Formats: sequence, C-alpha cells, structure tokens
Amino acid sequence: MAIMITDECINCGACEPECPNNAIYEGGVEWAIADGTNISGEVTLKDGTKTDAETRHEPISEDFYYIVPDKCTECVGFHEEPQCAAVCPVDCCVPDPDNPDSEEELLARKEKLHLE
Repeated sequence: MAIMITDECINCGACEPECPNNAIYEGGVEWAIADGTNISGEVTLKDGTKTDAETRHEPISEDFYYIVPDKCTECVGFHEEPQCAAVCPVDCCVPDPDNPDSEEELLARKEKLHLE
C-alpha cells in the first residue's frame, strides 16, 4: 500500500529529498504527476480520474508534508524499504490503509513514472 504521513509530522522535511518518485510535498503545495518523473500526457489516477500529467492539483494537506498515493511506490524497485519512513525522526510515515497496492502494482507504477 502507499505510504502516508500522519498529522504527527513536525515538518522537518527529511522525507522529501529521499523520495525517488517526487511523491512527497510540503503542506500547501500543489502537486502534479509530472513533477520529478518522466511521465507526460493523459494519465489515469487510482480513483479512475483522467488528468494531464502537468495539471496542478490541490494539496492533500495544508498543514504538514503529504504523499501523493498516485506517485508512491513504497520505494519498490529502488530500495529495500520506504525511504521516507527510514529517515522520519517521529515515525509518521506509515502504510496508508486507504491505498492498498500489491508489489506488482507498485512496480508497474514505478515503470510508468520513470519511462526512459
């Protein structure tokens, strides 16, 4: 499943540079699928919504860092464990029960986000 950041986040920012998918954003910052990835054109989000990869979306959180589930791969294909959780000093990067994914789905998302 995707990782989420709980409201226990202290906004230290340690997680953001560790994400290989640029799925982590500071609270209040708009996000786009294309940010830090090689994807372009129309994409279908996990909820079935179609959007352009460059379209800016409303922040998931205004108050603390957040992870975009449509970009999170739990670092599968990059690292042995989610790097955000590994560096978080307050252990607020946890599995998101609302966004379950199989390892195959996570690998497919990684491939889609990082087309060569």
